[in-house]
Amino acid sequence: MTKDQPQGTTGPPELKAGAIGFTDALVIGLNSTSPAYSLAAAIGPLVVLVGVYAPGVMLASFVPMLLIASAFYYLNKVDQDCGTTFSWVTRAMGPWAGWLGGWAVAMTGVLVVGSLADVAVTYGLLTLGLDGLAGNEVVRQGLTVALIVAMTAVCVIGTEASAKVQNVLILAQVLCLLVFAAAALYQVSAGTAPPGSLTPDVDWLNPFGAGGAALTGGLLLGVFIYWGWESAVNLTEEVKDSASAPGRAGVWSTIVLLVTYLSVGTAVVAYAGTAFLSENADEEEAVFATLADQVMGGWDWVVLLAICTSALASTQTTIIPASRTILSMARRQALPKGLARIHPRFRTPDTSTWWVAVVAAGWYLVVNRISENALFDSLTALSLLIAFYYALTGLACAVYYRHHLLKDLRSFLFIGLGPLVGAALLAWLLAESVGDMADPANSYSGTSWFGLGPPLVIALGIAATGVVVMAVQRLVSPAYWSERPGTAPPDATARRNGG
Repeated sequence: MTKDQPQGTTGPPELKAGAIGFTDALVIGLNSTSPAYSLAAAIGPLVVLVGVYAPGVMLASFVPMLLIASAFYYLNKVDQDCGTTFSWVTRAMGPWAGWLGGWAVAMTGVLVVGSLADVAVTYGLLTLGLDGLAGNEVVRQGLTVALIVAMTAVCVIGTEASAKVQNVLILAQVLCLLVFAAAALYQVSAGTAPPGSLTPDVDWLNPFGAGGAALTGGLLLGVFIYWGWESAVNLTEEVKDSASAPGRAGVWSTIVLLVTYLSVGTAVVAYAGTAFLSENADEEEAVFATLADQVMGGWDWVVLLAICTSALASTQTTIIPASRTILSMARRQALPKGLARIHPRFRTPDTSTWWVAVVAAGWYLVVNRISENALFDSLTALSLLIAFYYALTGLACAVYYRHHLLKDLRSFLFIGLGPLVGAALLAWLLAESVGDMADPANSYSGTSWFGLGPPLVIALGIAATGVVVMAVQRLVSPAYWSERPGTAPPDATARRNGG
């Protein structure tokens, strides 16, 4: 018996059940989206596309997220597996689809962790007034890799430690954002805002105000600022009341994010006006840095700190879904069994967690060698992977529960129709993204790779690599591929907390 395992158990260690509660899971889900950074990065491009209707597009983008969150909730009720999409899609649609869904989840962490850590380091240095060091590539990249190592160590040391860090970071982040939004709206109402400021109007919440084509582009941006909330569900094996609490945390994460995005987004549009945001759209998160000085004066560090803590928190939490998915895949022999190792003392998936960190840091350094724009292009490729596995999960929910959908109205709406509509919306956005990314002119770098935009090439490369790894693993360890899809048990929709 391992000394940190519960008395009476034998065999290899397992993830620490009941390590955190609902509130901790909710905080981790919120922080994984990096709300301050996501909002800062998206608000300029959104205003370029839809003008004052940016808050309305954020509202519309919330719809598919809530519908997919419903799928996560009901699938988690019948299968509390930290592999989430991988395990659920395998149950509903078979091993091939499940493996590809799991690969997409794992690769999102690899693509984004380095960039988030870079933002955390940059804004941390700016907060401290060390602008010169922030502009030094060698220093910044070295500190970024060190931060990835530090955040990974926190993840390995234990889920409780991760949750404590996240609780502090979310309080700092939300407080800073609220102070900023309140100060901006006060100046607008007092008439002391700069020229070009606007009076907030309820019509700004109309997502169709800017027209169809603009709405399509805006939704592509809006949907992905919500990405990450499902990290709460990836901790299902480590959360108290695992059948219910993680799914509820995922749903509530999307709702809290909606309120945050609408309030802060409205304040930014009102204070800065559409002209300023459009002119500075290419500056991404630097828009907030510029506005912070105008809104907060000598207190501009408050906003810089919000972006820093946002990216710092997300650096840690983004490792969670990738590492837990890899653990789940390895347990089923869909990946090499060595990746399923759980630390005997900390009872966390240390091997898969460090694997994500090493590959993510390597990706960050290699892509930065190409150019900073290439790093941005790799982040754009995220949209394809995210839309793919979210849509796959929504479809899997309806397929797995197909014999239950006509039992009552609740089942039809929240288990069947809702997830299917969410999946269809994301599939449409996926197709739109592929069309946009095929044109090299739409990439950050503006260069052509094999006649296509770099983001699409990166996404296709990740998919092709996944197919190769899957084929090799199928030959080496065929057990997982003998699994057959099934359906939800007869009493699935009647289950309650822990049942």
